[in-house]
Amino acid sequence: MTIRSILLGFLGVIGVCGFTFINDRILKQTFLIGNNLPVCVYGSLIIIAVAINPLLRRLRLRPGELSVALLITLAACCIPGSGLMRTFCSSLLLPNHYAKTNAAWREQRIIEYVPPQMMPELTEENEDLVLGGYIQGLSVGADHASPLSVPWKAWRRPVLFWAPLLFFLWFSMLSLSLVLHRQWATHEHIPYPVSRFVDTLITENPHENVLRNRLFWIGTLFVLFIHLNNYLCVWFPDYLIPIKRRLELWPFASKFPMLVRGGTGELFGPQLYFSFIGIAFLIPSDVSFSFALGPWLWSLITGCLISYGIDLNQVLEGSYWYTGLRPRMFVLFGSNVGLFLAMLYTGRHYYANVFKAAFGRKAKDVEPLSVWGCRLFLVFLLAFTIQLIRIGIDWQLAIMYSAVLVIFYVVMTRTICESGLFHLQLNIFPCCIIWGFLGVVNLGPRTLLIMQLVSLILLCDPRESLMPFVMNSLKLLDEHRSPLGKASFCAALALIVGLAVALPVSLYVHYDQGSAIWEGWADNDVPKMMFENAISVQQKLTVQGTLEQANAVSGWGRFAHIHPNAICMWCFVIGFAMVLMFSAARLRFSWWPLHPLLFITWNTPHMHMVAGSFFIGWAIKACIIHFGGNSVYRKVAPLMIGGICGEILGALVPSITAAIYYAITHEIPKAFFVMLG
Repeated sequence: MTIRSILLGFLGVIGVCGFTFINDRILKQTFLIGNNLPVCVYGSLIIIAVAINPLLRRLRLRPGELSVALLITLAACCIPGSGLMRTFCSSLLLPNHYAKTNAAWREQRIIEYVPPQMMPELTEENEDLVLGGYIQGLSVGADHASPLSVPWKAWRRPVLFWAPLLFFLWFSMLSLSLVLHRQWATHEHIPYPVSRFVDTLITENPHENVLRNRLFWIGTLFVLFIHLNNYLCVWFPDYLIPIKRRLELWPFASKFPMLVRGGTGELFGPQLYFSFIGIAFLIPSDVSFSFALGPWLWSLITGCLISYGIDLNQVLEGSYWYTGLRPRMFVLFGSNVGLFLAMLYTGRHYYANVFKAAFGRKAKDVEPLSVWGCRLFLVFLLAFTIQLIRIGIDWQLAIMYSAVLVIFYVVMTRTICESGLFHLQLNIFPCCIIWGFLGVVNLGPRTLLIMQLVSLILLCDPRESLMPFVMNSLKLLDEHRSPLGKASFCAALALIVGLAVALPVSLYVHYDQGSAIWEGWADNDVPKMMFENAISVQQKLTVQGTLEQANAVSGWGRFAHIHPNAICMWCFVIGFAMVLMFSAARLRFSWWPLHPLLFITWNTPHMHMVAGSFFIGWAIKACIIHFGGNSVYRKVAPLMIGGICGEILGALVPSITAAIYYAITHEIPKAFFVMLG
């Protein structure tokens, strides 16, 4: 761990947090982060490995140094994009705008349920500037707004509330990563495909470094040519022909109406993503086949149940599909709990020893770093829970909320580290889980609204979460014998620096551009959904005559008359049982073809869009092993790694080009997307 590796890491933090929001909102290119294989970070790593290190020669960056810089930069990737800043500012301010335009909001006075410290301070004197400037923009013609014109003071109050809450959550997950790392990497030997992919680029072992392999360069240049050709076609459509990446299988949809009823008709028009094809080739075949089959199986089951009047995708309570009470979320949560308990059982001796040592008792085979990680995890999680209690959530609910969060992050991280599924969006909202288990009468609209607001800030788009970034980086650090403790401390500092950079940048861009950069999802849907759900619940309770009871209940009284949603509970049990059954079958039968991770991903957003790529990667691997054996498979692997690198560079190069074009012409470049948006 050297000074230049730390400086390089923090330089990456400033670059990622300072430019991501501009790229995503103004330039409208492929998201620089977008998933757990961010093109800005890994694309830069490829450039360093291919171009910069050979020029530096003796001064080149060593693998250990690159691993440290990677951890520091990746830690901050949970901040500027979909992980937080994509929706943060709009979710806190724009509800005041929609409250003025929506009669139901004014009648129900729903905005008053939110504690004032959670939202920007609006007064009659500053409303035109704070709210109006955010909507209309403060720039005049071609002249950008001055940073001094942004109403920073109005945002001081919510920042003082949300920043500690975010840091407590991030630091607790960072500490928990130090606890889990030794069990997963050393005792269970899970594969870490993303870390293995990076290691093939930076290792100094000539037999393992793919940069010296001809097939790697063929795969990289082939995929890069496809994306650059398509990018040039956007600018010069009259002179070039785009290379289609979508398979048009729509005519087959009419032959399978039950699958279409299941809600994933897009399975018949799969988009080819070379990065997912490469990952599917590198991971175990049962995992890639499960990912390919999962969305089809979910569509078949839901389509069949719809024929009997049961729709697992519908909203049972609330009014908004994303954060309403839906059975499919409980199928997913049951699967997550099943996998979480299976992981606890597998590592029960190790985890028990770590917790014993954390409380001062003697324990064998436990590293001090894991012990301190456990202590810090408990301290920061307790601080996070107390912060929830401060805004009016009963301590019992706050503990439940924190427990669901831990399960969510651990299972998501395990899925990514074990399978390499770098684009994973587990939409499990603790507010909805508690809602389904207790019943809305035992929550009330105010408590539900507060928990939904917290959930949307923390988990609205969880595909860019901190813990998977950290766990993959810790594995890489371990491989190159870098100090995990010091690097993790630098990662914690990176979170502070990253938020200090990303928040002012995103606020300035909003106030400078106004509604010109609005995004339908982040600025229209997300700021409304929690309030629409609360209004729907309040109206339902009013009709039932139980609104006063729901508003009066508190503490243990919420558990005196629990009224869980029956359908959601059955879905939870089914998801839980299926994971345990498939886990047992996989251990009992060597021929068992499906992995229990199927139930963690089968109904998640975007999975139906990448299922085709996973099937292609699985099919290529199956054919090569069947006809050529493992030796041919190892020879072809660099070709697939090259395909992943080519797609990363194919997304990064247009973003760099768009930034240069905008800096010179001050005109918005043409939008171009390679990865999932």
